[in-house]
Amino acid sequence: MILFVLCIAIFANAQEADNLVKPDNPGILKTDSLVIQDTIVPIIPFYQLWNDSDLTDIEMRALDWSLQWLDTTDCIAMHDTTTLPDSVYKARLQALPCVIELPYNERVRAFILRYVKRSPKQVARLMRMSEYYFPIFEEALGRYGLPYELKYVPIIESALNPMAHSHAGAAGLWQFMPGTGKLFGLEINSLVDERMDPLKSTEAACRFLSSMYNVYQDWNLVIAAYNCGSGNVNKAIRRAEGKRDFWSIYPYLPRETRNYVPIFIAANYAMNYGQEHGICKAPIEKIMITDTICTTQRMHLQQVSDNLAIPMEELRRLNPQYSRDIVPGGNAYSLCLPADKIGLFIDKEESILAYKADSLINNRRAEIDLAKVTSINGAYRVNGVTYYTIKNGDSLSTIAKKFHCTVKQLKQWNGLTNDTIRAGKKLKICK
Repeated sequence: MILFVLCIAIFANAQEADNLVKPDNPGILKTDSLVIQDTIVPIIPFYQLWNDSDLTDIEMRALDWSLQWLDTTDCIAMHDTTTLPDSVYKARLQALPCVIELPYNERVRAFILRYVKRSPKQVARLMRMSEYYFPIFEEALGRYGLPYELKYVPIIESALNPMAHSHAGAAGLWQFMPGTGKLFGLEINSLVDERMDPLKSTEAACRFLSSMYNVYQDWNLVIAAYNCGSGNVNKAIRRAEGKRDFWSIYPYLPRETRNYVPIFIAANYAMNYGQEHGICKAPIEKIMITDTICTTQRMHLQQVSDNLAIPMEELRRLNPQYSRDIVPGGNAYSLCLPADKIGLFIDKEESILAYKADSLINNRRAEIDLAKVTSINGAYRVNGVTYYTIKNGDSLSTIAKKFHCTVKQLKQWNGLTNDTIRAGKKLKICK
């Protein structure tokens, strides 16, 4: 698959973006703190907010700081901070060609304003990044017959950052927890984490969303369950006397989930009407055309980087699923590269695999000799060397006779300068 990568300011801040996290709840997505130089700073994500009066000064500053990773360049357009009449927001939401209901109320309005007034630069980055990720989402959503507006879920979850990690264990664009990811077919182990693979995680998200819709038959309930888990949604339905409508069970949901659907609606608004608020797409620094190649060979990204002159950070951004920079091999794995490097990779594959292989790849022992007790007075053998504990009455000559070697060899193997030995000490017999 050939993809066009828009390399904008968001990539320049990948390290900060990696730290984006989500709140701790029993659902599939988590975000609640940000690691900054080993210091934990609490972050209140959009969907966890009611209004500014509910937040302490520290929480507000933490929220503002958390958006800075997307706030690195200025959009050329002037930002319109005018607050429009409710009728305009309502009419615009109603005009969107959506299957999912996008009703308007005071909570939705608060989050629309937070996007277009408080965070216009974030919207500008997301509008530009969406040109890369939305075609991936839309292709998969279309195949599964799902509403295209679900493509806005990763905006809330990861701000379209495939390397986003949660302290609770969620990861990737769709912020899957490990158990949920594996349940829906993602490979997650020490070397590979397909939650951070945009294509495979999107496929898994579509399967998850489809399964939830089969249960609830209501997209707002599905979106709520995506955030807090079906268990919390089911409890809210029981407390609402069996009503199966998000706004009916709204008071019985966890606080962050009560905000989650309104922020989803606001994200739909901001991404479709940002330009009406004077927000333009963030500028492009460069366009990179990428392609993928399948390999069954175990390799380290450093081998590829050094041989093809591709910076390691760029390779990691293109292949975020390889959490330790190692393509495991054995099975078929994809490697995403700049398109102009694909031919060079094919031509140089053998030399790439051989390059620093001993230190980067072949540094795991395939087999070891177990320590074994021998029949000769408790001697034992490890990795080809026999160790013997000297007993009372032993001499170098008697020990040499036991092990069919010479006294001179015993001295050489053990660095002895004379024939004096002591009971309890160990001797090496290297034969």
